[in-house]
Formats: sequence, C-alpha cells, structure tokens
Amino acid sequence: MSGWDLAIVAGYGLVLVGVGLYFLRRQTDTDAYFVGNRRMGAGHLGLSIVATDVGGGFSIGLGGLGFTMGLSGSWLLFTGLVGAWIAAVLIIPRVKPLGEELGWTTFPDYLEHRFDGRTRTLAAVVSAVGYAAFVGAQILAGAKLSSVAFQIDLTTAVLVMAAIVILYTTLGGLEAVVYTDTLQWAVLFGGLLFFGLPFGFEAVGGLEGLRAGLPEGHLSLSNVDGQTLLVWAVTIIPIWFVGNTLYQRIYASRDVKTARRAFYLAGLFEWPLIAFLGVTLGVFARILFPEVEPELGLPMLIREVLPVGVVGILMAAYFSAIMSTADSCLLASVGNLVGDLIEPHLGERASEARLLKLSRALTLLVGALSVGVALALPGVLDAVLLAYAFMVSGLFVPTLAGLLWPRTGARAAFWSMLVGGGVAVTLNLVPAWAPGPDPVIPAILASAAVLIVLTLLSPREARA
Repeated sequence: MSGWDLAIVAGYGLVLVGVGLYFLRRQTDTDAYFVGNRRMGAGHLGLSIVATDVGGGFSIGLGGLGFTMGLSGSWLLFTGLVGAWIAAVLIIPRVKPLGEELGWTTFPDYLEHRFDGRTRTLAAVVSAVGYAAFVGAQILAGAKLSSVAFQIDLTTAVLVMAAIVILYTTLGGLEAVVYTDTLQWAVLFGGLLFFGLPFGFEAVGGLEGLRAGLPEGHLSLSNVDGQTLLVWAVTIIPIWFVGNTLYQRIYASRDVKTARRAFYLAGLFEWPLIAFLGVTLGVFARILFPEVEPELGLPMLIREVLPVGVVGILMAAYFSAIMSTADSCLLASVGNLVGDLIEPHLGERASEARLLKLSRALTLLVGALSVGVALALPGVLDAVLLAYAFMVSGLFVPTLAGLLWPRTGARAAFWSMLVGGGVAVTLNLVPAWAPGPDPVIPAILASAAVLIVLTLLSPREARA
C-alpha cells in the first residue's frame, strides 16, 4: 500500500475521532448519550440504520458470498429490506409514542412495560452479550481487511481497529455514532460504486471475462437453495424486532413519521443497492484470486487491482462499514448494561453525571472484551449470523407475542425467552444434537411452544 493510501486511511480515522471529540462537549446526560436527545431526522437515521445493519460483517461477508455462490448471495440482504419495512409498519407506531412519553432508551424498556422487570433483566443480559459478540465480529472483519491491505499480523490489526472504534464511541455517544455513520455510508457506497465496480470490471475483462472465468450459475439469481434462504430469513428478519440498536434509533427520531421514513430508506439501500455491489465485487475477486480464502478475496482485489489513491479511498469505505456497525453495537451493549441492569438498582444515587461517566467507562470495558472475542472468532459471516441467532432465538417470540397477542403474560414471556436462548446455546455447543441445518429454527420453535402453552394455561395478565 502506497504512502498516499496510508495517508487517506489515517486521515479518515482522525476525522472520526474528531467527530467524537466534537460531540463530547454536547453530552450532558444519558438521554443525549444513548438516544441523541430524541431530535434526529430521517435521513441521518436511515443511513445510520443501513450502515449499522450492513456493516463489516455483511460487507466482507457479502464479498465472500459473491466469491462462492455469485450474484445469488445478494438475497442475504433482501431479508434486511423485508425486516426494515415490517418494523416500520408493525413496531414503530406501537413503540415510539410510549418511548417518548416514558423516556425509554433501550429495547428491554419496552419488555418491562409490556411484561415485568424480570423479563427486562433477562432480555438485557441476552442483548448485551449478543451485541458484545457482534462488536467482536466487526473488529475481526476490519482486522482481516487491514492484515491483507497493510500486510500486518491479524492480532495487531484487531488492536488498531478496536482502538479507533472504542475511542470515538466512548467520546461522542449516539450523536457521534449516527453522524459518523452518515459519513461512513456515503464513503462506502460512493467508493464501491464509482471506484470498486468500474476498476474491477475492467480488471476481469468485462462481460466476456466474467462469462469465461466463472463457474456455472455465478451470474444467476437462482444459484441458492431454499434451505439457505429459510435460514437467512429466520435468522435476520427477526433481528428487526429485537435489535437494541434499532430501538435506540426509533427513540432518537423526532416522531413516528420520521422513524418510519428512516426504516423505509434503510431497506431500499440494503437491497438492491449495497447487496448487488457487495456480491459483484466478490465475483470479480473469484476470477482474479481464485485460490484465496473467500472472505479475503475483496481485500486482495482492493490491494492488487486498484490504482494508488483509489486503494485508500476504498479501504476507507470498508473501514466505514465495519466501524459503523461496531460503534452502534458497542453503544447498544452498554445501553443494556447501564439502562437495564445498573440504573434500576442505583435508585436515587443514579445521577445523570454519574451514569454518563459510568456509560463511558463501560464502553471502554465492553470494547476491550470484544477484542478477545475478535481474536477467538473464526469466520466473519459465521460470527455475525451466530450473534444474530443468539439474540433472535430468545427474544423474537416473546416480543412478537407482546405486540400481537394481548393475552401473553410475563411468565410465558420469561420462560419462552429462557428456553429459546438456552436451546440455541446448547445446539451451538453440541451441533450433533441439532435436528436441522441451523440451530435458530428449533430454538425459535421451542420458544414459541413454551409461550403458547404457558399463555393458554395462565390467567390473563397482559399489560396495556
């Protein structure tokens, strides 16, 4: 990598830290730190949502899918469009007005209102752990990219990526995260569209090179089986019901209309726009570097094919995707710890100044723990889907029932959450026990069975 490229990437990192320092002066309480004072517009929030959801895991992972299965890998992010639009119709009108009235900052705040404090505590633990693991997956994505581009060892790359993300998130809170996400998305989308796509297309020899250099089916949209599509749908769509990052953005919006517009915008950007850009670059990498690990194909394409200066721009673009998810998930995990697990037990001692200091300290701590997770994870996309599955298996069914089935009570929700999460963890630890290809499906079915049985056997105890 040339000196110019290194300067571009380094300058980009300094800009992000500068944004964090700017918003540091504006953070006076946890409402500002976690939900940006509830005054943000649809454009910034929509871009922040898609930047968070796509992130490094799906950016690098999409390249890997394009490498292995071709354009059909784009269907992975079609689930994002479906999930975003369902959430806009079903969740936002029910949650946003109550969140505004009651001052909610987290997803488990809703569960306590709908069920009880015990359900909130369990959900907060699941969410905090899941998001901490998710941060590790994003850091790993950035480290893989860095290790190839800068030709450094993976451990050093993990530490550098973690330092940048943790620093500006700790300083600036949600406002810094949302505004840097907007910048990061613009850099990512522009870098892929205006540099990665044309230079990669030329390098593979145009359409003739694509047809000659790819396995059969790589340019088809049907090169994917129904089982894979089902696993993607069941794992990813429900995260739009239970993702603390998404609830924070709902609460941060000006009103219901603003939040819904943001989610509609996010869905369109996920599919078809970023979905096809990501897998197409993976297809190019398959032709140019057929022997490398699939998830390293894109970093190799960036390093070896693009001219000086463009490499730095596109590297900054992928770092954008990675950091935009890592920062949001880091803040979501800390939000669960502070808002759901610590603040309720502090009582009158929970002054805003004290909670803000505690939030920043925990952001540093959770970020440091995520470094260990990153060093222990194998593949980026597998790690992302595992974190999704862990949260979805326990949280999705009781949340859906809370929205749509008024009879569902606290006992049914709690045990449904515990059983679903427990089955998912067990089947991931002992894959031989899983009855199908993916543990999330039997885990969700077990969660649903427990909730239905306990709801039908219990007296009506739902809250308004």
